[in-house]
Amino acid sequence: MPFLILGIAVFLLVLAFVAILLWCYRKAFYFSNAQKKIGTRASVDQVRDELSHDPMLHLAEELEGCESESVSIRSRDGLTLCGRYYHISDQNHLEILFHGWRSNALRDGCGGAKLARDAGYNLLIVDQRAHGSSDGNTITFGVKEKYDCLDWVNYAIDRFGNDVRILLGGVSMGAATVLMASSLPLPPNVVGITADCPYSSPEAIIRKVCRDMGIPDRLGYPFVRISARLIGRVSLADPGAVEAVRHAKVPIMLMHGEEDDFVPFSMSLEILDAIASDKKFLAIPRAGHGLAYFYDTETYTREVTAFKLACLKQPPSLSYH
Repeated sequence: MPFLILGIAVFLLVLAFVAILLWCYRKAFYFSNAQKKIGTRASVDQVRDELSHDPMLHLAEELEGCESESVSIRSRDGLTLCGRYYHISDQNHLEILFHGWRSNALRDGCGGAKLARDAGYNLLIVDQRAHGSSDGNTITFGVKEKYDCLDWVNYAIDRFGNDVRILLGGVSMGAATVLMASSLPLPPNVVGITADCPYSSPEAIIRKVCRDMGIPDRLGYPFVRISARLIGRVSLADPGAVEAVRHAKVPIMLMHGEEDDFVPFSMSLEILDAIASDKKFLAIPRAGHGLAYFYDTETYTREVTAFKLACLKQPPSLSYH
C-alpha cells in the first residue's frame, strides 16, 4: 500500500509538472493560427479592435492600400517566412522592418513604413516566424528570429544586387531581433539599425512579465525556460541584445517611450551603454509601449530620418567581420 500511494503521488507530481510546462509554453511561446489572424485585412481589424488608436489605424489602413508584392524565404529550420515588398522608388535603398511579439506587420510597421515611404526608401515588411502568413507556432524572442533577419538581408541582396543599401528596423521583439542580429556576420550592405523599445534579453523580459503576473521570477522563469527547451525546442540561454551590441559594427539608434509599462525604458539604457558602434538615443516623454512615433511624431520623424540619412551617406565597409 505505501508503494501504491507513493506511486500515485509521483504520478500526480509528474502530471502537475507537465501541466505547468504546457501552460508556460502556451502563455509565452505558442501562437495558434486562430491567434495569428492571417491576412492583411485582419491585421487592420486587429489594430482597430485591440487598440482603437486612430492615428495608428489611419496609417495601417494607408499602408494596406499601398501596392505590394508578396514575397517569401525558407528559414534555416525549414519554415516558409512571408513578407510584403513595397517598391517606392528606383533608388537602391531598402528598409526591412520587423514587428513585435504576438503583433503584426501593419500594426508595428505603420509608423516606420510612413517614414520610409516619405524618404523614398523601398520597403520590406516581414511576418516574423509564427506570425501572420509565416509558418510556425513557436515564438523564440529573437533567438531564432535573428537568423531569419540575416536570411532576409541575404534575400534582399540576391534580389536587388550587391549595391543595395539596407536599413534594419524593428519594434519591441522586432527591435530586439535586429539588435541581436547585429552580432552576426551582416553583409556590408547593412548600413544602419533602428530599434524602438527593445528588451535587453529574452530572459530579462520573461522574468519581468512573470513579476507582472504576480509570479516570483525565481520560481516562474525556470519553468518557462524548461518549457521552451522541451516543447518549443529553443534555448533561452541566448544573452540577447545587450551582449550582441557589444560586437556591433553598424550604427544603431534606439527609441523608447518613457512611460513604457511592458518593456521598461531602463532596458534601452542598458543596451545603449553596451553599444560598441556609433549610436544615438531618442527618449519620448509620456509614450507607452510601441507608441513613441505617435506621441511626438515631429521629433521622432526628424531624429530618425536624420540618423538614417547619415547612415546611408557613409561609404560601405568591405566587411563587418
